[in-house]
Amino acid sequence: MDVLRKIKGSTLMETLVATVLIVVVFMMASMTLNSLFVTSVEQKDGPIRQELLFLQYIYAHGKLTLPHYDEQENWEIKVEEQIWQGKGQVIFSAMNTRNDKEIIFSLSHE
Repeated sequence: MDVLRKIKGSTLMETLVATVLIVVVFMMASMTLNSLFVTSVEQKDGPIRQELLFLQYIYAHGKLTLPHYDEQENWEIKVEEQIWQGKGQVIFSAMNTRNDKEIIFSLSHE
């Protein structure tokens, strides 16, 4: 008659504490994943780098008039000619207006 033997169970309080602990762990994991996702989306700068490379290509083939200013989503793009240490340079830069991230390429020309 071991089948009818009483099995020790947990109390209601133990069950509630375990449930709260599980909910807290899942909440922390969710907040961490959300933070990682938001950061990866904000740091995505591939399309703007591609646009700057495209502008360099256009400039190299004489189709871009300087200075050139443009905007794409949250990025302000500018292409300007500067003289630095006696040499002419063309500066291709993009500045993110939300997080102040800046990408700069420069081309020296004779």
